[in-house]
Amino acid sequence: MKEGSGMVNFEKEYPERFYDVAIAEQHSVTFAAGLSLEGLKPVVAIYSTFLQRGYDQFIHDVCLENIDVTFAIDRAGIVGEDGPTHTGSFDISFMRCIPNIIISCPSNEHELWHLLNICYEHKGPAAIRYPRGSGIGVQPKPNEVEGFKIGKAKKIKDGQSVCILNFGVLIDQIDQIAEKKDYTLYDMRFIKPIDQDALEHAMQHEIIITLEDNTLLGGCGSAVGEQLHKQKFKGNLLSIGLKDEFPAHGSRKEILRENGLDEESIQKKIDNFLKN
Repeated sequence: MKEGSGMVNFEKEYPERFYDVAIAEQHSVTFAAGLSLEGLKPVVAIYSTFLQRGYDQFIHDVCLENIDVTFAIDRAGIVGEDGPTHTGSFDISFMRCIPNIIISCPSNEHELWHLLNICYEHKGPAAIRYPRGSGIGVQPKPNEVEGFKIGKAKKIKDGQSVCILNFGVLIDQIDQIAEKKDYTLYDMRFIKPIDQDALEHAMQHEIIITLEDNTLLGGCGSAVGEQLHKQKFKGNLLSIGLKDEFPAHGSRKEILRENGLDEESIQKKIDNFLKN
């Protein structure tokens, strides 16, 4: 999948550091574990939907042994024209239940640049998920490294009564809403480990809203809900994410709208929740 994952130029420049295992996903994961055990630092570039095929190896050959492998998970979330077979709707849910794994969900190109680096530098299993195609147009700034730490969120703004915890690339659907309505907004950056300081601040609000491009079942909203339950949070939680169904074939814009994840639909969901 080197063409689809954008690895052609890397292979040309570093042919001795590139292995194309074709569509042998199970082999790719175990092969990476073996490379790590022999002193190399492997990165598995793989589609979200194809990592499902290597799930047994992901658990037993990497995470169980706490082996130093980085997973660069392409086509996470909504993939649009690639269709339901390639939709990366489940990776957060099936990864976050496994011990030892670090999971990062960058919101734009700049975040991706830095979070990929710190996931790579982490000594152990780490995954970073990103969408198909282009980002939202934020130019990476390699020298701006302050604040990028494993498990630490970024506070975008302080607001009143409502706190939004954004996980991943849908931040462009929510940032204007937070600005207009004066909501607190966090870019969480990591789903595992989750930032406890950010959650503690969120619990000072009456309402917490989570936003993700993963299925709601077992996803980021579930993770936040588990933490809020432990802390006996007295407020209310609204989780917004992908429906419990395989999406129809369509453009990313159409799939967003169908799942109620475009800006207008998100605003309606929040308004209706606040009314009730």
